[in-house]
Amino acid sequence: MTSGTTELSPDAARRLRLRTQGLLLPDDAAGSTGPSPVDVVRRMVALQGQDLPAVLRAIAVRSRPGTTIEDVRAAFDAGELVRGWTQRGTLFATTPGDLAALLSLTAERVHRAGRRNREDEGLDDTVVAHAEAVAREALAASGNNRGITRAAMVELWQQAGIPVEGQRGYHLIGTLAVQGVLHWAGFAGAQQLMVATPDAGAVPPEEPDAALRRIARSYFASRGPATVDDFAWWLGLPKTPVRAAVAALREAEPDAVVDVVVDGRAMLVDRVPDVSVLAETTDVLLVPGFDEIVMAYQDRVLVADAEAMRLVVPFVNGIFRPAVLVDGRLIGTWRRAPKRDEEAFELLPGVSARTRKAVEAAMTAWPHG
Repeated sequence: MTSGTTELSPDAARRLRLRTQGLLLPDDAAGSTGPSPVDVVRRMVALQGQDLPAVLRAIAVRSRPGTTIEDVRAAFDAGELVRGWTQRGTLFATTPGDLAALLSLTAERVHRAGRRNREDEGLDDTVVAHAEAVAREALAASGNNRGITRAAMVELWQQAGIPVEGQRGYHLIGTLAVQGVLHWAGFAGAQQLMVATPDAGAVPPEEPDAALRRIARSYFASRGPATVDDFAWWLGLPKTPVRAAVAALREAEPDAVVDVVVDGRAMLVDRVPDVSVLAETTDVLLVPGFDEIVMAYQDRVLVADAEAMRLVVPFVNGIFRPAVLVDGRLIGTWRRAPKRDEEAFELLPGVSARTRKAVEAAMTAWPHG
């Protein structure tokens, strides 16, 4: 451990993550109004969002007390929040400005990685260009204040002779989103609408190196303590340029992030933690599926062991179930609306009866539908 580096126990590091993730307010903020949904997303840059109901809830649980799912949807309707394929070929909720910044860093890599899949589906460059032309015309006709549903877009492509069978329509939407043609915005009932993404030249673009440094600083402020390799994985970029960007950030802004050591591993966070406030909590915390407290790290051992991860990800389809946490550690999974033959929650062996009752109480009190 180098001079000036704080050493944290794994328990303290997990508790600190709850705070930086916005899932546990510091004691001195108990009486504050708390962040709005837009504040939450702006601070975190992006939250994994391929499951739309889950990401709406992930934003709500980090927002000021009393925030509803309708409040989060209203931020999308107002154009303050959007959803796009910003990194790792996966949908994320973000702000319009960070949608542009993230795509400037990741779009080329994501598009290149998807080429083989598009070819296998018969979606060559000619087909994609045809789909883009139809989409641009439809989006212009719908207007940014209204947008168009996925079903309507796929129907227009089908009428134009563009192959949309199976997952082809989905692949075309994702491809055009990565290319900066469209993104998800407001709602029509339960459906989120696609709108045209403004041309890159419409707003002075953020220089990519500066964007990467800024996003790095936000990542460690909103998810630390974490490793640089965690950040590279989350962003979906190679480790070498990400490590260089973090080094450049630290040289330009020495106080941007600080070193901590957790169980012998070097990590970063945005400020020297006050270990005295990182006391054990027995409160049960429920988070939705695909939540950033689980998903934001390449190495998840700090939060969950292999047995716990098998509960949350029981199959090979990459579906992450909602998680139950106590003191920052994942102890099981839960269901918002279990079917008649399903248990409402499933916990690791050995969890006490007292904790099981606390999980039941937390589920009863869950305010987000």
